Amino acid sequence: MDADELDWNRTLREQWEFHWNHQLRARLHGLTDDEYFWSPVPDAWSVRPRGESTAPLRFGAGDFTIDYAHPGPDPAAFTTIAWRLGHVIVGVLAARNAAHFGGPPASYETWEYAGSARTALAQLEEQLDAWLAGVRGLGDAGLRVPIGAKEPYPKAPTADLVLHIHRELIHHLSEVCLLRDLHHHTKSTTNGALR
Repeated sequence: MDADELDWNRTLREQWEFHWNHQLRARLHGLTDDEYFWSPVPDAWSVRPRGESTAPLRFGAGDFTIDYAHPGPDPAAFTTIAWRLGHVIVGVLAARNAAHFGGPPASYETWEYAGSARTALAQLEEQLDAWLAGVRGLGDAGLRVPIGAKEPYPKAPTADLVLHIHRELIHHLSEVCLLRDLHHHTKSTTNGALR
């Protein structure tokens, strides 16, 4: 097949869709609130009920806020599954869906963060669906259009943004899976006793 005949839009979408459908979705199924909020180290950043955070900054419009700091600490704060999902849902997907695909306005400051794993996974699915519909709507020609001033590299083609978002999704959601594994191996029982 000639590169000119390749459906680049489909290829970019399938990069993410394959990973989601064959590796990540099943690994996230059944995520519990205990896993969602679990902090494997002291002072990990998380999503917390409003008023319970001790982080330098707390963002969110609802009953839960996400921990934050600017500039970020050195070394970087360790983050829980709740924090990582909040970052993916808002910073990676919802803000981009708003900026590029007509989604409702979204920012760390105005988001209503999920107070449960189930709600977070529903938010994730909703934002993923909006992202993929937006990318599909670009066609091949839209992938070549410069991203514009809403992103740090405005002259880069939109395809670069799509690749960046897919890398972010694969990277951060793989971290979530690793934390689930760590939770399971740390919290599981051997002969009736916690390890």
